[in-house]
Amino acid sequence: MHSTRLPVFMLLFSATLWGLSWWPLKAFAAQGLAGSVLALLSYGPAGLCGLYLVLRERRAWRADAGKVLGLALIGGGANTAFMAALMLGDVVRVMLLFYLSPVWSVLGGRIFLGEHVSRRRMLAASLALAGLWFVIGGMQAFRSALSMADGLALLAGLAFAGNNLISRATPSVPMATKTVVVFLGGALMSGLAVVWQGQQLPMLAPGVAVAVLLYGFVWLGLAMASWQYGVTHLETGRAGVILVTELVVAVASVTLWGGEQMLPHMWLGGLLIVAASLLEATDAGAPGYAPVASLNASPVSRPRKESA
Repeated sequence: MHSTRLPVFMLLFSATLWGLSWWPLKAFAAQGLAGSVLALLSYGPAGLCGLYLVLRERRAWRADAGKVLGLALIGGGANTAFMAALMLGDVVRVMLLFYLSPVWSVLGGRIFLGEHVSRRRMLAASLALAGLWFVIGGMQAFRSALSMADGLALLAGLAFAGNNLISRATPSVPMATKTVVVFLGGALMSGLAVVWQGQQLPMLAPGVAVAVLLYGFVWLGLAMASWQYGVTHLETGRAGVILVTELVVAVASVTLWGGEQMLPHMWLGGLLIVAASLLEATDAGAPGYAPVASLNASPVSRPRKESA
């Protein structure tokens, strides 16, 4: 049994980077970069530069080519939608709607991967949902129609959970390939959005262009690689709940220096979400990394013995 300490640390590191991502995105938005255009400029160059890694490792992922393609489209779509939602909407509300994803992860891990949902995990997921409920103010938050940012946040959360499922189901696919194909998928999805919206790629000042490249290669590269490593080496439900830390980082940072305020009921919700993350991250009885060969694999199947 492999230790889960490193995967948990990698997920917490990734969650911190994603939770702080509102800051550079809002700065880029102030420079006039739209969500889909920024996604294309961020994911495209990094994806193209890493394409040779995918081709070099093609023997390792060839048997899982369909899942790798799904990872590119679903993972890339999740990141593109998340980026656009943060740039368009209120950071706290976007993060809250996005973080229905732990529920999708727990359910998806049970339905598609046959993962056992323990009482501890059910409690953690319930605490996360209760925290979300308090933070958004109950039904009051849903009396107005969903905006474009709201819809993108919900879509991103669902796709994010789907990415986690595919990563968990493809342990033999190298980490480099998983990371790069999500970049390529993000570039493809954002490129289609740019064409559909009839947008033009802007002429960027040298300083802004360098900042966009650094954001794509360094910030997103580290966040994506650590994320893929963590969700591959942990059960999907556990990874989904641990990643709620991203919400805590985002809410705390945007409150401290982003100009947004939190009411008492939002603080209560945040404490419940932290409790859910800690409950999962400190679960000494949780199983370590155990490869899952297929999304359709039965958890109770046993290999049949060959007859003599």
